[in-house]
Amino acid sequence: MKGYHGRFLNVDLNTNTLSDMPLDEDLLKKYVGGATLAAKLINGHIQQGMDPLAPESPLVFAAGPMTASTIPMVSRYAVCGISPLTGYWGEATSGGAFPFRLKQAGYDGIFITGKAGKPVYLYLDDGNAELRDAADLWGKDIYEAQEKLKAAIGRPNLGMALIGPAGEQLAKTAGVMNDAGRTAGRCGLGALMGSKNLKAVVATGKRRAEVADPERMRELTKEASTAIRQSIMAPALREYGTLMYTDLGMTLSDVPVKYFQKSVFPAAKLTGQALRQKYTVENFACMGCPIGCGREVKNFREGLDHVDGPEYETVIAFGPLCMNFDFDSIIEANYLCNAHGIDTISLGVSIAYAMYLYEKGILTKEKAGMEITWGDGPTIVKLVDMSIRQEGIGKLISQGTRKMAEAFGRDPSEAAQVKGMEMAMHDARAFTGMALSYATGPRGACHLKGDYYNVEIGSMVMEYNILPGDRFDSVGKAEMVAKYQNWKDLFDSLTLCKFAPYTPTLVCQIINALTGWDYTPEMLLETGERSIAVKRIISNKLGLTREEDKLPKICLEALKEGGSADKIPDMDLMLKEYYAYRKWDWETGKPAKEQLIALGLDEEAADIYA
Repeated sequence: MKGYHGRFLNVDLNTNTLSDMPLDEDLLKKYVGGATLAAKLINGHIQQGMDPLAPESPLVFAAGPMTASTIPMVSRYAVCGISPLTGYWGEATSGGAFPFRLKQAGYDGIFITGKAGKPVYLYLDDGNAELRDAADLWGKDIYEAQEKLKAAIGRPNLGMALIGPAGEQLAKTAGVMNDAGRTAGRCGLGALMGSKNLKAVVATGKRRAEVADPERMRELTKEASTAIRQSIMAPALREYGTLMYTDLGMTLSDVPVKYFQKSVFPAAKLTGQALRQKYTVENFACMGCPIGCGREVKNFREGLDHVDGPEYETVIAFGPLCMNFDFDSIIEANYLCNAHGIDTISLGVSIAYAMYLYEKGILTKEKAGMEITWGDGPTIVKLVDMSIRQEGIGKLISQGTRKMAEAFGRDPSEAAQVKGMEMAMHDARAFTGMALSYATGPRGACHLKGDYYNVEIGSMVMEYNILPGDRFDSVGKAEMVAKYQNWKDLFDSLTLCKFAPYTPTLVCQIINALTGWDYTPEMLLETGERSIAVKRIISNKLGLTREEDKLPKICLEALKEGGSADKIPDMDLMLKEYYAYRKWDWETGKPAKEQLIALGLDEEAADIYA
């Protein structure tokens, strides 16, 4: 087997048992790695009505065939399981050094079940693994825990993925952090990790998966590097990070403001340029990446010399969405989220919802224990801290907008979420393709499983005929959205950064040079469709129906300002076209049995149609 080590580590925390889980090459050809392989492995353990936080609920860390190879922009990994936030399929990805270290430790991933009797961490070192006591780490923040682990292990080149106090206290918006401020943030998988009393996964080693064609890999590494250098996005990301999009996004009405009720704001206050002008900013690059889109703010304030980030999604969530244009409070909130391990997107949306409810008189000063008004930066920081500590109104806010709506007896469509996961910081009214992607994506309102706004501003995929059009058109958009979801879903299987400017042909050539297979762009797209189908099946088994393939009303009311004024996507039309293209059953929301069989998912078809 080439490109892989051919094994996962199987961890049973109930019995503290560690064993090898061999991977068959035919299985890898069908599911590749990362989140797709994780979905296949997890599906066999899913039972209807399963509690995401039950000991038997699986947690998977997974790399892919490209991870730790010479190809740039491949230091990614996936964390997967049933989402504590949504109750459906959950996945999150992150970059940094940890993905390389996981693969170099001699494993393609880790499959974890059970619950340890006391806090533990998992240590992987050159093909060996052991569970170690983590009592002295429990309660420590991300930065403190990593320093203690480095001192205790005393080895260089350690990669760490761990939870902070938010995950330990089972906040449903908790993420899994790695390498300082990197986060697999969405779906609340930090709570799943915390429910298992697992504080951290630490990995190191020098093992490399054997490559099928080393000479061809050298050539393809040069081709990939050239593609990055020629990309018009690379220099902008290097200079300004993901905040390069703020002013363009505002022009397009793609940046949500005042809890999705507005789209115009003083964008110049929160751009990448503004960050550089006000603070000392340095770049952060994931291992093997020549771009370095990450930000590090130096000398932020007395007692806090270094803050990882903030990135675009975080700035908008704690900024315009809350009518807050004070960078200091945004960076402070971001630091707290990084240090304590909580998703900045879901938490920012939930705080904005609290402000919305307060303005309407639903959430009062007496109920909240404080005033919660638009644009109050210090209050935003306080609510982040309370959410992390599970104190007062913060405990409810940390559970997400759907739980907040339930608690206050509000219409669920007022909660800015899809399937329980909060909307990301791209407005569904600005691009109809984005609206459809939000409504149908495998993990809820995700801007990465199909970032269709990028297609409409020029990042086309010509080999699949995914081309820009009128961003407000609804007719005929569904097929391209579905194909684009298939394509982008594969990035989390391979694992590959979403910013990598690689064509399907180049990706296939890399896979083939790594593995010795004969993948084609057509096979690649089918694998993406298979990935979407398996994840859909998991959510169907957990109770998902077509009724949840929709956007909340708060995100569909026509705006009266900006570039998308009076524009609303025709969701019914697009969903019907989408279901027809995917061959999903309109009544049940399940993939059709014959379509599953056509994708080689015979066992899954028999299971879901039993």
